[in-house]
Amino acid sequence: MIKKLIFSLFLPILTFSQNTIGLPNINNFSKSTYKAGLQNWEVKQDNNGIIYFANNEGLLSFDGKFWTLFPLPNKTIVRSLKISNDHKIYVGGQDEMGFFSSNEQGKLVFHSIINLIPQKDRSLGDVWDIEILNDAVYFRTLNKIVKYAKQSVIVYNAPKEWIYLGQSENVLYAQDRNNGLYIFEKDIWKPFLLKNKLPEKVEITSILSLTNSSKIITTLKDGIFNLNANNLVKLNTAETQKIEKYRIYDATLIDKKLIVIATSYEGVFILNEEGNLVQHFSKTEGIQNNNVLSIYLDHQKNLWLGLDNGIDCIEYNSAIKHINPSLQDASGYTALIHNNNFYAGTSSGLFSVPIDKQTDISFKKGNFSLVNRSKGQIWSLAEINGKLLVGQHEGAFIVDNNETKPLSTSEGYWNFIPTSSIFPTPQIIAGNYFGLKIFNYSNNQFTPISSIPNFNESSRFVAIDKFGNIWVSHPYHGVFQITKNNQSNYNIKQFSKKNGLPSINNNHIYKIQNEILVTTENGVYVFNYKKNTFESSVFYNTILGTQSIRYLKEDTEGNIWFIHEKNVGVITEINTKPTIIYLPELNNRILSGFEFIYPINKNNIIIGGENGFFNVDFEKYNSNKPNIKVQLRKVYIKDKNDSLLYGGYEIDSSQKKYSLPTLSKNWNNILFEFSSSLFGQQVNLEYSYRLKGYINNWSDWSNKTEKEFDNLQSGTYSFEIKVRNNVGIESEITSYTFKILPPWYKSTIAYIFYFLLFNVAIYFFIEKQRNIFEMQELKYEKEQQALEDKHHLEITEAENELVSLRNEKLQAEIDFKNSELANNAMHLLKKGELLTKMKNELSNTIKSVGNERAVTELKKMIKVLNEDEKMDEDWEHFAQHFDKVHSDFLISLKEKYPNITPSELKLSAYLRMNLSTKEIAQLMNISVRGVEISRYRLRKKLGINTEVNLFDFLINFNK
Repeated sequence: MIKKLIFSLFLPILTFSQNTIGLPNINNFSKSTYKAGLQNWEVKQDNNGIIYFANNEGLLSFDGKFWTLFPLPNKTIVRSLKISNDHKIYVGGQDEMGFFSSNEQGKLVFHSIINLIPQKDRSLGDVWDIEILNDAVYFRTLNKIVKYAKQSVIVYNAPKEWIYLGQSENVLYAQDRNNGLYIFEKDIWKPFLLKNKLPEKVEITSILSLTNSSKIITTLKDGIFNLNANNLVKLNTAETQKIEKYRIYDATLIDKKLIVIATSYEGVFILNEEGNLVQHFSKTEGIQNNNVLSIYLDHQKNLWLGLDNGIDCIEYNSAIKHINPSLQDASGYTALIHNNNFYAGTSSGLFSVPIDKQTDISFKKGNFSLVNRSKGQIWSLAEINGKLLVGQHEGAFIVDNNETKPLSTSEGYWNFIPTSSIFPTPQIIAGNYFGLKIFNYSNNQFTPISSIPNFNESSRFVAIDKFGNIWVSHPYHGVFQITKNNQSNYNIKQFSKKNGLPSINNNHIYKIQNEILVTTENGVYVFNYKKNTFESSVFYNTILGTQSIRYLKEDTEGNIWFIHEKNVGVITEINTKPTIIYLPELNNRILSGFEFIYPINKNNIIIGGENGFFNVDFEKYNSNKPNIKVQLRKVYIKDKNDSLLYGGYEIDSSQKKYSLPTLSKNWNNILFEFSSSLFGQQVNLEYSYRLKGYINNWSDWSNKTEKEFDNLQSGTYSFEIKVRNNVGIESEITSYTFKILPPWYKSTIAYIFYFLLFNVAIYFFIEKQRNIFEMQELKYEKEQQALEDKHHLEITEAENELVSLRNEKLQAEIDFKNSELANNAMHLLKKGELLTKMKNELSNTIKSVGNERAVTELKKMIKVLNEDEKMDEDWEHFAQHFDKVHSDFLISLKEKYPNITPSELKLSAYLRMNLSTKEIAQLMNISVRGVEISRYRLRKKLGINTEVNLFDFLINFNK
């Protein structure tokens, strides 16, 4: 225990000194991320915002999205780099110096100047420094300084050994190991006279100009000096004395007021002009390692660190700072400023640090200390009646003399709410795990007196409305209204789906602008006192829609902060119009489920995080209007070996602009990559693009940084891209125009060929038409003759058709007559059958009748039936019709065979009609045997051989 106490007392000393309580975000880029060498010796930025690194494996560039490595021809380390006004990137390696410049395709190409150096001076070693002054470039090696200007070089040998080269206020400085500091005047190096000489064996690492015309000189192992009018004075503060032990490798300035020191052993120190520490960044604060080889302040005031192993970017100018009260990772649940102390409640306890009046409290220097007896989960802090109350898992406590003292330890406490706005308030309501507890305040202390009866819901979300009603929400049980009646009893009413809420789940109660609001899964709902129900808020849902809202908080400026899922936003007025500003830097970094926002003022909005807290200087965040640019980084044909069309680097001013790229029809799958070098705000950026000539409408905004177009048709296209940040600031449009050639069969030569071919085709067509016309004349004459012949033939065919029609008509009539004859024959047949049946019946009756008179009468009737006069008349009528149909068959038969009897004529007619023997027997009133005999006699009379069928003979007779 004693060892731990001693360690905690001396911890600030062991960690060098007190740092600021808030630190900016640090982005770490490891070797596996940028895919180049470990060490990064120098950092620079061009006018487009692209960052370059002198890396062990070559020149390394980063545009915010893409890393690209450009090795030197001899594959050596790049130790130094500098960028000129004409966009040339000068680099120095081992026995190599020259520059990278972009060609007509925007590709970086290296141009060596080694061949301009005399042969005797080409043994260079490492090129450690590069400076540019008055259009001349100076390269420093240990034994030479090479001046390059107008395509020629001058070599300056070192008196002993050149160990430094730099410039300040357009004056070029160099240091020789034995002879001190030199300046470059009139093309010669002259000793720089100092009133107080530099200590022996000192090695200068930087010369920086401050605002008061004085200069800061940093040395490798001998500390920091102030140079004013040739008077050299060492800065001897407690901090600078310790820093000189850590080897100062590089230095730069922030606003010419703050000095940034890069050391080999302890990371980065930021000092003021007097040499006092402002901030310190080491491995403890989040950089990858403490050996910093180079440092650079970019256009957005981000600090880039070239490390011995990796690259870091400190978002120094960010409006968002991280506050971590605990030495271990602990979630931030609550915070409060009380009696000039900043208290932070975390998952591991309550911490405090003294603060004074500071615009941004994150810049306050100090170390958090644990409040005594406060270890464990801290849920809430509240200042009521000048007292600091603490809600913990173990109960309710009050902070007194940097120590927590218990108020109630029967259950865990979520919050403390005063019941009135008067000071001191006589009573407070405290929400705990099992309901609500009432505390009275008297004699300068809080005393628990009772709980709200019949209410045992966990009361984490509590609000008191303007009428004194207590509102409690439970995430899974709905919303409760607790009112006190005249008898000092409490009425409890539960609000759920039937009372206007969209669901009983995920409701959180808040009092904002004197309204009772409930954040739900379907937007924000407001309580309507007249209707005694909740209804969708027109104001919030017009702005936020029906998205799930988990948290609401109003700040001192009237802005309303909210949390949607794990995203933080704020509703603020811009030009008198409510506008939403999201803070994507905090996406997925806040404490989900226990969201917390503590707005101190417009410069300090404290937000609980998964690890500590975040402090947002909202005034700075809202007013930060960076110069946003978008760069087209690559254009290349997909699936082609030599596909790069545009390399993404600005064309040198000395070169002509690139001509319009023309592509083969086969190269019509094009991929565009784009980015914006707004470092530290990459999560805030969204891009929109269009391809004019293909799609003229802008795409939806998204964070994608590439777009591919497939199977483009021939034509001229212009790809346009723009970027915006989360507050709606848009960049200018960047465009790239290209042309896709038509296929060979649509080329100019092809169209000339088509024209000639068309003319030839027209000539042959005319000749062919002339021949066709002559042939048509001959053909016409033949056709006329053929038409006449055809006409005669048609007349003949018409006459034949008339004859055929007449024959068809006659045949139809014959068929009709045959039908009638058949009907008559059937009639006679039926009649004969009937007569035969009647005679048979009468004959049978005679046998059974005993009355003679009756028998006599019946016999008379049979006699009458046997008379055939009427039947003969029927036969004559039938014979007439038969001869009409069958071309006087009976007459012709009678004429040819005069001996034929009438009965044989009848038999011949019936046989020609193809009646059966039975049917003929009935018609002739004879037996079947009689028909057979008659057929035999007829055959003999007609003289027909036995081989000839009688029916066939009669059918063919008279044809």
